[in-house]
Amino acid sequence: MKTRNKVLTGLLVGLVALGGIGWWDRQVAPEAAGALSAARVDPDSLRQRGEQHRAAPDGSGADGQVLFGDLHVHTTFSMDAFVWALPLMHGPGARPPADACDYARYCSALDFYGHTDHSESLTPRHWSMIKDTVRACNQAAGPADNPDLVAFLGWEWTQMGNTPDSHYGHKNVILKETAEERVPARPIIAGGLAFKAMRHDPQPPLDKLFGPYLADFEHRDQQFLQQDKRQELVEIPACAEGVNSRELPANCIEAAETPGALFRKLDEWGGEALVIPHGSTWGYYTPPGSSWEKQLSRKEHDPKRQKLIEIFSGHGNSEEYRDWKAVAYDADGGMVCPEATPDYLPCCQRAAQIIRSRCGEPDSAECKSKVETVKRNYLKAGRAGQLTVADVKPEDWLNCGQCTDCFQPAFNYRQGSSVQAIMALSNPTEKDEDGGPLRFRFGFIGSSDNHAAEAGTGFKQVGRHSATETRGALNALVQQRFVERAKPTGDPATPREFSLEGSPYNFLQVNETERQSSFFYTGGLVAVHAPHRDRDSIWNALQRKEVYGTSGPRMLLWFDLLGSDGQRHPMGSELVGAEVPRFKVRALGAYEQKPGCPAWTEAAIGPQRIQELCGGDCYNPGDVRTPIERIEIVRIQRQKDLHDPLKPLIQDPWKTFACAESGQGCSVEFSDPDYPGLGGEALYYARAVQRAEPTINGAQLRCEYDEQGQCIAVKPCHGDTRTPLDDQCLADVQHRAWSSPIFIRPAGS
Repeated sequence: MKTRNKVLTGLLVGLVALGGIGWWDRQVAPEAAGALSAARVDPDSLRQRGEQHRAAPDGSGADGQVLFGDLHVHTTFSMDAFVWALPLMHGPGARPPADACDYARYCSALDFYGHTDHSESLTPRHWSMIKDTVRACNQAAGPADNPDLVAFLGWEWTQMGNTPDSHYGHKNVILKETAEERVPARPIIAGGLAFKAMRHDPQPPLDKLFGPYLADFEHRDQQFLQQDKRQELVEIPACAEGVNSRELPANCIEAAETPGALFRKLDEWGGEALVIPHGSTWGYYTPPGSSWEKQLSRKEHDPKRQKLIEIFSGHGNSEEYRDWKAVAYDADGGMVCPEATPDYLPCCQRAAQIIRSRCGEPDSAECKSKVETVKRNYLKAGRAGQLTVADVKPEDWLNCGQCTDCFQPAFNYRQGSSVQAIMALSNPTEKDEDGGPLRFRFGFIGSSDNHAAEAGTGFKQVGRHSATETRGALNALVQQRFVERAKPTGDPATPREFSLEGSPYNFLQVNETERQSSFFYTGGLVAVHAPHRDRDSIWNALQRKEVYGTSGPRMLLWFDLLGSDGQRHPMGSELVGAEVPRFKVRALGAYEQKPGCPAWTEAAIGPQRIQELCGGDCYNPGDVRTPIERIEIVRIQRQKDLHDPLKPLIQDPWKTFACAESGQGCSVEFSDPDYPGLGGEALYYARAVQRAEPTINGAQLRCEYDEQGQCIAVKPCHGDTRTPLDDQCLADVQHRAWSSPIFIRPAGS
């Protein structure tokens, strides 16, 4: 009894102490949109930017200008971005919607951007502030026919499933218009796991009360604000189901569980919208074994809205297909752990290696049983497989699950959902608008997926903790709360079971947050060929797929089919014909960057704002371009049916052309004499590759290899102090640009 009284007395004293430092009378203002800077972008700088992005490599300049943008930008209105922004995660603090506009105008000098906060994070109050900020951003940018920036309104539909059958992935919804009567009254959420994760707080009650003081006393109010925001989200009711979107009240949360439901709701609203999938290979949230076959149907794919796919972002490259697997299936549909190959180590096999190394007698029947058990347990746990082995560090997993020969790959690479795999699919049981087999005909873009209101961060390789999503715990208590809590304890030689269904842990705790930090990059860009820099010109280029993506640098790229009649058919074209196609590619490298910011930026917003907003660095091009080293052409044929293997259909590279080291660009022409004999549709796209340059997280896990080329040790780039905060983790990388494909099919195919 005395012990109990002492505990109660201690708690009472603690509560009184907290009252004395501000708990009971704390005043935490709700999130605000922030204030825009009023200064216009310097007209001379804007004119120079247009001239730099207009000249074609052959000097003709006949192709019009290239405009650069970022259609995937989050602010701390997104719940995950808010968590990452907390100082206790080495974050920058609040980055509201106004910062996204200012960053795009003054820091990265973009021509357009899209505001895409997670819809699952947004209350009606947040949505109203976002709409007002995007409109104010467009107004501040000047006349509609020649603005210094075009801001698009949108959101991210954040869908996740624990199994391949229930997982459809993330998609950005970009709206053409911003007028109140022309946009949805509320963003449409995906529901399911993301919806629950952004509202669920697994912390014990005492953690909620005391945690902000213990974890980071100085910034405790920001942690309380996070709790308040989660409560605000919880209090918004769900919209009634089966009711037309236009007839629902504004103050409710509207969900679309599948892509088909999302398309239907957008149809109910009317107006022009693009739905852009992204992160298709990102294994941080995508279950092993995922593919896009189930989305290739008239029900789940809308060709008039789903025209583009994001091939690269700050979360990695999603382009390349490989035929290894993270999980295989037996004749009865049971999961099987695949064998390792020289270039891929399945993580279920690495789990088996770890358990075997801990057995007293590795060749015993008991040890062999444990090895088989941990393989099964790992696969059953899906993306949380690492929680089936106790007492492991991130380094213990080596480079399992990674694409070891991909360009800046996404983490835990899901090759079956790569863009190349998606583009090879064909479903003859359903028909497209022309009566042929249903197929995806995506144009390719890049964007940042930045979560700190920093649109277009890839202009320089600086600021690993600011220009990328790299974050990590401030101290041991934060590490325990955000990362360690779900990790198993006990006998390290005994496999554990873990199920994502009904898990009490949050998203950061069940996913491989620590290893993921080595796979964050500065982000990509979307480029459009547009005759003018106004909203309609940019939107029309997106619609006709005359677009390309880059891994960050502002490379110039043209890819055309040259018709026998002399007509030029640009990237994104869909053609019918039987003659031998002839193509032309032209590319120019990006301008090398000077340190700091241009003088006009400092004059516009001042040195203090440059440091706070831009981190002291801006897009600041010099006069010299990085040389294009080579141009690669990829050819992809289409399946005859969904059972055809993909590898023989994807030729990467199909052709390679070396370029001179002059820095003056590269121009090549080629044809495909084999096309008439292919017997079906083919698509071609160009990849321009620059000279290598030091790049943040360019070596990902930084493997140490043995004489046989196997990774025997890793040195991850952690987001916390295990890696020095000023270590940029630089390694040489050849940045690139990907054209949208040109699609050709024989008549009647």
